[in-house]
Amino acid sequence: MSGRAIQLEGSWLAQLENEFQQPYMLQLREFLRREKQQGKRIFPAGEDIFNAFTHTPLGKVKVVILGQDPYHGEGQAHGLCFSVKPGVRVPPSLQNIFKEIHAELGLDVPRHGHLTSWADQGVLLLNSVLSVECACAASHQRQGWETFTDRVIEVIDHEREGVVFLLWGSYAQRKGAMIDEQRHCVLKAPHPSPLSAHRGFFGCGHFKAANDYLTQRGETPIDWSLPDAPAC
Repeated sequence: MSGRAIQLEGSWLAQLENEFQQPYMLQLREFLRREKQQGKRIFPAGEDIFNAFTHTPLGKVKVVILGQDPYHGEGQAHGLCFSVKPGVRVPPSLQNIFKEIHAELGLDVPRHGHLTSWADQGVLLLNSVLSVECACAASHQRQGWETFTDRVIEVIDHEREGVVFLLWGSYAQRKGAMIDEQRHCVLKAPHPSPLSAHRGFFGCGHFKAANDYLTQRGETPIDWSLPDAPAC
């Protein structure tokens, strides 16, 4: 993360710049520096850590999907929750998301899991923790990222109106407890993981509901289909 903070997309930087001087963030930077000095491989690559903000400026946020950690497998994570790089096998939770979209909207199930087209339309694909050690799930939890992403949610809650928050699973729902449901549309369901999708994620109707809400507000709905993935 060192040297990257100032490169945060401008509209986000205007709201979050002070966070980078807070003690928790300085401690997080030191933690990441030590991890790299020890030869540990960190995902996503440094230039991709803030990718969600690059693709979805604050003023364009229509929908927020809250994830937990980046993928920790080789070549998967690129800074957008649930999304993987072109050419990477679609993970099980994302497969279930695609199945639900197909059931709700009749869209073809994509052959890839590269979700940048969603992000570019205003879907902020935000993980709670923005980095992870290779092959070591949850290894960067409780190092400071959660405080930063809590602040991101607070900024959206206060600075925007009429945003759809998709909170899947108890973790996301706890993190989203601060959201003002009078100003925003908050939709909750079990996580799309194979362990829980059959408990209510399938049939949740969130993608149609999100688009109906946006349309009622006079906004362009999200095209949840995916174009062919770019070349690797």
